[in-house]
Amino acid sequence: MTRKPALGCLVEIVETLVLTLIIFWVIQSFVAQPFRVQQMSMEQTLEPDQYVLVDKLTPRFDTYKHGDIVVFSPPPTWVASGGEPYIKRVIGVGGDRVEVRDGAVFLNGTKLLEPYVFKEDDGQTQTTETLTDVNSCNSWVVPDGQLFLMGDHRGNSADSRQFGPVDVSAVIGRAWLRYWPITTFEIIDTPKHPELATPAP
Repeated sequence: MTRKPALGCLVEIVETLVLTLIIFWVIQSFVAQPFRVQQMSMEQTLEPDQYVLVDKLTPRFDTYKHGDIVVFSPPPTWVASGGEPYIKRVIGVGGDRVEVRDGAVFLNGTKLLEPYVFKEDDGQTQTTETLTDVNSCNSWVVPDGQLFLMGDHRGNSADSRQFGPVDVSAVIGRAWLRYWPITTFEIIDTPKHPELATPAP
């Protein structure tokens, strides 16, 4: 008399586990995915070993914007990544002209105001320089369907200054929540960049 209830209980447990795994797979594949920051290129916005939740759903219905922080797969030709995803900030989108000069970033001729860039020990904002190992390029036009990405720690970031713009299809999602350590719990805001609303002189 006890075998049937025990078998039924086992079936329910298996069904619950399978359903849980399916739900977990769907959420991680299409909705949100945890990501551990491993590089130092986003200091001091995001520090190594912090965890963020990557939004994979809303980018399916909306475009990436200037200032978004995204997780992406570096170009296959970029061997320095070791196959690990990168996390960087969107500087330019399709059609933009990005220029690095005088220690700053200019977008379509307008100097970007970037309060998120790494601060040195003396409190001064780190300058942005070109990475001259790629044809000494300091100006890029971002093709449609691609993004120009940089880390906030400009002096310690392998980014689009080296490997060029990245296909949107290589982007895993937008980082929207820092959740660990719990003391750093915070929604990750996208800066507004009001200076871009005013045409450059």
